[in-house]
Amino acid sequence: MSAVALTKRLRRVWKTKRLRDRLLILSLGAFASAYLLSICSRTTPSSYLACFFVFVPWLLTMERVERRRDALLSGALMSVFSVALVFPWFPEAAASYAGASPDLVWPLFLLLAPLLQPQFLAFALVRLAVRRADQAHTTLRAAIAASAAYVGVELVFPKLFFDTVALGLHPSAAFRQGAELVGVHGLSFVLLLVNEGLTHSIVRLARAPKARGADHPALPAALVLLAVLAWFGHGRARLAALAAANGGAAITVGIVQANITSYDKLRAEKGAFETVRTILDAHFKLSDGIRARKPLDLLVWPETVYPTTFGAPKSEAGAAFDEEIGVYVAKTGVPLVFGAYEAEGDDEYNAAFFLTNDPNGKVARASYRKRMLFPLTEWVPPLLDSPAVRGAMPWAGHWKRGPGAQVVRVNSSVHGEIKTLPLICYDVLFPGFVAEGAAKGADLIVTLSNDSWFPDGRAPRLHLVSAAFRSIETRLPQVRATNSGISAIVSPDGELLARTRFDQEDTLAAEVPRGARVVTPMVAFGHLRAPVLLALVALLLGQTWWRAGRLRRAGARGRSRGRA
Repeated sequence: MSAVALTKRLRRVWKTKRLRDRLLILSLGAFASAYLLSICSRTTPSSYLACFFVFVPWLLTMERVERRRDALLSGALMSVFSVALVFPWFPEAAASYAGASPDLVWPLFLLLAPLLQPQFLAFALVRLAVRRADQAHTTLRAAIAASAAYVGVELVFPKLFFDTVALGLHPSAAFRQGAELVGVHGLSFVLLLVNEGLTHSIVRLARAPKARGADHPALPAALVLLAVLAWFGHGRARLAALAAANGGAAITVGIVQANITSYDKLRAEKGAFETVRTILDAHFKLSDGIRARKPLDLLVWPETVYPTTFGAPKSEAGAAFDEEIGVYVAKTGVPLVFGAYEAEGDDEYNAAFFLTNDPNGKVARASYRKRMLFPLTEWVPPLLDSPAVRGAMPWAGHWKRGPGAQVVRVNSSVHGEIKTLPLICYDVLFPGFVAEGAAKGADLIVTLSNDSWFPDGRAPRLHLVSAAFRSIETRLPQVRATNSGISAIVSPDGELLARTRFDQEDTLAAEVPRGARVVTPMVAFGHLRAPVLLALVALLLGQTWWRAGRLRRAGARGRSRGRA
């Protein structure tokens, strides 16, 4: 079909009043819910309250949806509005990184919205499928199936930021504690059911305001309220138990945030040697300032703070810089964790290096290679990797993926051995990956990140909140070092004990409480969430279709007898 013919057809469709009204209603509902979702994402002290009714406007408009194409439209609209209102910073950041125009990136961003947020499409389609099959008995079944589809798709589909609505619960210390049981995505499942319950009460009130008994309009909302109160009570009880638990002596950690971000600009102005010299001098100076405040168990610098390979120098100057870092660790006696590149043959990895003094007085080295690489900027999938693709995207990354989660032991002269779980930037967004590492016996999560490519503090705040949920899910404290913010110390209950300012030179020297080592349900069984949820969707859909088919066959037999 030509563009002219398509335009004419769209005009004819738009002139259809019924369709125009339907599109307007669906758009209003999706926009209202997307706006509430943007409020949830702000993670301010009271913004979490919006999470409990965030989807109600969208769900109310979906009560009018009777066709699959309308369900698809509703889900697509929700995807578009949510990426536009929740992630408005991304097109600017992507355009700046790729050297493209935001005017070009924005339309592409909105066009790809259903792929970036596919859970809305899955929710709308499954909800409609269950409700259409047996309208008399499927309100609860549809809510459960659609919510399971929503979260199941979030877990298995490679979403860019692994975001989910329950991240908005972080400001509430009590409500966020449930993540140790089912993870933050499991909390999203509960929130969806809460929203469905409130929606059902509103629908009942509109259709039969005087109904009594099991059909009373307030009954679904009352059940939701009881469930939310039980959830809150569980959180308060867990906070009290965590406060009473003794995980041993606290670890003293220093974090350096030098706010040096424009490495390419520095190289252009000063050359490669002076750039590395400037970076190291700044970090040595800030580290000395931290050490002057208190004895440290661990000193942490950010991701790729050392902008070259470590341990495999490419020049004599590089070898001298490598040695200088080792000498600093030997002189101070403080274990150092920092980000750099690690080379193996022709392959390079984004790595975290651990330098410690061994009993023989030498500097021992260990490393962790980043596993979860950011698409395109760090790693191009083999199916897409080609000279043509790299020619079109000269900024595309070439790093290789590391082998997986691991525990690195660090010997502190103050508190002895510390078992760390190192993570680099994107790693921390994957709950299952972090749980896998925690199961190996870690005491402390150490996260290195480079958030300097974000245009303002909104994305770093989202990144920090996502990281904080990893501490709740594993009950491990966390040290998070970034080059420009937001660096932080996170307790096992997800509290931000200390944090730096965004886009400012800053340091932290703080006591990190050790959590009582436990294996949470999320660590033990978190890998089963996606299979269980998707199996639940299949079961409920199958049961509904079987029941509907049985009713149709019974009706057909009745009509046959009537004709006879």
